[in-house]
Amino acid sequence: MNALSPLLSSDRPEAVRSWLVRLGETAVEAVHPDSLLPDKLPTPPAGRTLVVGAGKAAAAMAAALERAWQSRYPEAPLEGLVVTRYGHGPQGQGAECRHIEVLEASHPMPDDLSERAARRMLESVEGLGEDDLVIALISGGGSALMTLPAPGVGLDEKQALNKALLRCGAPIREINTVRRHLSAIKGGRLAATAHPARVLTWLISDVPGDEASLIASGPTLPDATTPADALAILERHGIEISPDVRRHLEAPGEAPRAGDADFSRDESEILARARDALAAGQVAAEAEGIEVRLLGDDLEGEARELGRAQGRMALSAQDGLTRPLLILSGGETSVTVRGDGRGGRNVEYLLGLFSTLKGAPGIHALAIDTDGIDGSEDNAGAIFGPACWERMLKLGLDPDDYLSRNDAYTFFDALDDLIVTGPTRTNVNDFRAILVLPRTS
Repeated sequence: MNALSPLLSSDRPEAVRSWLVRLGETAVEAVHPDSLLPDKLPTPPAGRTLVVGAGKAAAAMAAALERAWQSRYPEAPLEGLVVTRYGHGPQGQGAECRHIEVLEASHPMPDDLSERAARRMLESVEGLGEDDLVIALISGGGSALMTLPAPGVGLDEKQALNKALLRCGAPIREINTVRRHLSAIKGGRLAATAHPARVLTWLISDVPGDEASLIASGPTLPDATTPADALAILERHGIEISPDVRRHLEAPGEAPRAGDADFSRDESEILARARDALAAGQVAAEAEGIEVRLLGDDLEGEARELGRAQGRMALSAQDGLTRPLLILSGGETSVTVRGDGRGGRNVEYLLGLFSTLKGAPGIHALAIDTDGIDGSEDNAGAIFGPACWERMLKLGLDPDDYLSRNDAYTFFDALDDLIVTGPTRTNVNDFRAILVLPRTS
């Protein structure tokens, strides 16, 4: 018998549920800054060491860096500022910073504080010399949190374009391309301002494919795209733009390029990514005698359609199954907003999966955003098992109706199946797990 014997018993649904929740916690812990930064410290420079950063993990990264730095280099000064999402700061978490200032701003829609934080950050690195070191702590969400419009472009215009791109279901790669070319700080411009100081960038990746320059729109890394690419994306999605935005994107001039000499001393490293969270889940499952099928850490596409496809896969996999199977995947899906409901890509994925399984015995699923917030609601994601279908019928709910209104949050809330963790202070995007148990008859 497998080590995780309760999973083989159809009358122990709470054991399965608890195990899936713990699996999600294990995945998140594997990519938390506390376990990533202490062994990465550089030697203090002859000049200043200045920390900057942006993202949902920025506060935890700053706190972990500061603790490790003070322990190893108690006489070496450290200063700087980072910006994170409202509520994702270190307050009450035992992770307060003494020397690195932590600011908070809005996500996913930037606000005035996003602009103020970006401006202060850019000003903080001006006038540095060759003997100075800038340590940039970059994670997902930083693009909205650190928003400084390019000259001639207003914050209201960037907010409107950001909202339009999110609502039309544009992939994050396209959204960040537009953001970079309408920014005075992204696309390597923060590093260009800091030069000739050396810039060391540490990243936690939420981007499918883990291309470093795309994480938080790459404020310290040179850009491989062009303004023409950004304009083409806006036109392809039929998004109207102002004359000022068009003028800026059609004007000559490029973001800093990889061949620029000033970047020759810079270094960057991705410390954690989606596949690390998935690997932690895989190790935990295999230790329990469960077979694991890893679909990839970079899955994209419409959330509900991915859920439906993986639902069909789970039903097919159950045929002839002799031991539990765990199907894992990560990445960042999209949601095309057609209704006025409350949602998020993980709950929409799960509702597509749920409507396909129709309460199939022995199949359970969990999907969470590793930052603890699915979309703009208060949940990380949701979880369900076969018994939820009967509860749904008793409540008179119709999953397809809720899908049509992008109202998956309300659906799973009614079933009491939302997962609420609060901010985790890391972010490698989505962690999805489908547990398929052998049929009992």
